[in-house]
Amino acid sequence: MESKVNFALVGAFVLVLGAALLAALLWLSSEKSVRRSYDTYLVYMTESVSGLNRDAAVRYRGVQIGRVRRIALAPGDPERVQLTLEVNQGTPIKQDTVAVLQTQGLTGIAHVELSGGKRDSPLLRAPGQGEKYPVIPSGPSLLLQLDTQVSAVLENLNRSSERFNALLDEHNRNALRETLASLQVISRTLAGRSAAIDSGLADAARTMQNTVRLTAELSQLVERVQRSADAFDRMTGEGTRAGVSAARTMDSVRTDLEAFSAGTLPEARALVMDLRSITASLKRVSDELERDPGVLLRGRAAPEKGPGE
Repeated sequence: MESKVNFALVGAFVLVLGAALLAALLWLSSEKSVRRSYDTYLVYMTESVSGLNRDAAVRYRGVQIGRVRRIALAPGDPERVQLTLEVNQGTPIKQDTVAVLQTQGLTGIAHVELSGGKRDSPLLRAPGQGEKYPVIPSGPSLLLQLDTQVSAVLENLNRSSERFNALLDEHNRNALRETLASLQVISRTLAGRSAAIDSGLADAARTMQNTVRLTAELSQLVERVQRSADAFDRMTGEGTRAGVSAARTMDSVRTDLEAFSAGTLPEARALVMDLRSITASLKRVSDELERDPGVLLRGRAAPEKGPGE
């Protein structure tokens, strides 16, 4: 038994479903949907953006956060390229975030890399002066840096080559040729006198050995002199101490002499005077005995009276 199919109903269902899918796609791709899903930013670059296409990836520290919506020359400034970026809403684009053009691998496919943005930096919200959207500053790409460095190196090499060529003029080349010839003559002379040079080197080696030995002997002599000087210092110290002791002894003797002079000498002087007086008396007695020994028997005669007594 054959089933009856209403082809008109099936066709209508297919048409309605296709129209709904088409409407959904148009709604998702509409400007209104884009504005709800993305934040729009502008980037101005002064270098070539070769290899960068529409819908190219926009990455923040390697994570894809959007796409490039539009690539065009900057209005009124053909030396700059204006990039319109669509970045996922909620992405923390800071005022110090920098956009750099990078190329992936050897394929030459370029994308925009965002970097920087400190934690305490404010968000980039306000549009630039005279701009419709906020402007992210741009930095030089790696290729631009390499090109700048290579250009500088090539320029330095070119200047060095020019200076070298200016240095090697005809006069300097002749002087260099003469110098090389003189060096060749010197080499031949040295080669011919190699035996004398060897002998001189041997003599120099012996002289160095003798110098080393003499240095060692001088070191020993210096040590001996040093020891002698130390012994002399010790002897000088002992002599100094002996002199101090002798001075102290002399001071003591001087004190004793002064005391002796003050106490004993007057008594000795008086004793000497008494001895002199006794000696004079004994002498007189002796003289009288010699003149008249009878004095011992009769004693001394009374002295004669003088006139008037």
